[in-house]
Amino acid sequence: MSRSPNTSNHITLLQAGVALALSTATLLGGCVVAPPPPPPPQRVYAPPPPPPPPPPAYQAYQAPAGEGEVQATEAPPPLPDYDQPPVPAEGYLWTPGYWAWGGGGYYWVPGTWVQPPSVGLLWTPGYWGFVGGVYAFNAGYWGPHVGFYGGVNYGFGYGGVGFAGGRWVGGSFAYNQAVANVNVTIIHNTYHETVVNNVTVNRVSFNGGAGGIHAVATPQERAFAQERHVAATPEQRQHIQEAARNPGLAARANGGHPAIAATPRPGAFNGPGVVGAHGAAARPGGAPPAGARPNANNARPQPGKQQQPGKQQQQQRPKPQKEQGHHEPENR
Repeated sequence: MSRSPNTSNHITLLQAGVALALSTATLLGGCVVAPPPPPPPQRVYAPPPPPPPPPPAYQAYQAPAGEGEVQATEAPPPLPDYDQPPVPAEGYLWTPGYWAWGGGGYYWVPGTWVQPPSVGLLWTPGYWGFVGGVYAFNAGYWGPHVGFYGGVNYGFGYGGVGFAGGRWVGGSFAYNQAVANVNVTIIHNTYHETVVNNVTVNRVSFNGGAGGIHAVATPQERAFAQERHVAATPEQRQHIQEAARNPGLAARANGGHPAIAATPRPGAFNGPGVVGAHGAAARPGGAPPAGARPNANNARPQPGKQQQPGKQQQQQRPKPQKEQGHHEPENR
């Protein structure tokens, strides 16, 4: 049987098409088609953590009896008259004595020399202020400057405003010999600067109210109140607790003249260096109170110069303060 040329051509084209299809299938069979990439993860905004709070202007603490939020309905007694014991060693700062409240009455916390919590800090004494019909105690604190302490003349550099008993010079504390009781054979970092108190010399121990000191904080003292403060040291707190447990320091027992008016170190209520107030009874054991009557503003007399009791040095005679209206004290 014979084929026509057209039939032959058709068969050839059909075979070529089949071959091309097989070749394409072979090529496609060797390829792997990758799946589409996954979508990128959704970005979630995480705000940065808030900044830490600023340090408080005053670092409060849970204080023992006689400190912190303490109130009394009666005024504290006048400050006793006593000498300052000598500096026990370099680096100790003076903290004046004061009347604290506890056990239903006032008791005396003796003045003492204390090591500050760090270099460069000064002690602002606590004080009683008449506020809202009661006497409230404003606790003392350590800070770079001496702030308001009610205008109370605690003596020994604390004449009612600021502190004149010494100053920090670099990393060392220099003592003012005109005010501080310094043994220069032991303490060598000293200077001499006459102190003139521009406040009335008296023994009033509180601010405001009838018979109190009428003083208000200066703008500079209000600025100092905003600085970072440090609470009393553990040694100071122990000193207060020891005073609270000593029945002889109660005002009702000593009549305002404690036999332990000042100590050389915190809590050292017995042994050498303890100073009694002028007019105090003998301490237990028959030992008479140490120290003679100091001058009126507790400035230390110059060595070699005999000073009559009750007289103050001429160059340190305070100027009378003008009578001011009543002002409520600032709470610290």
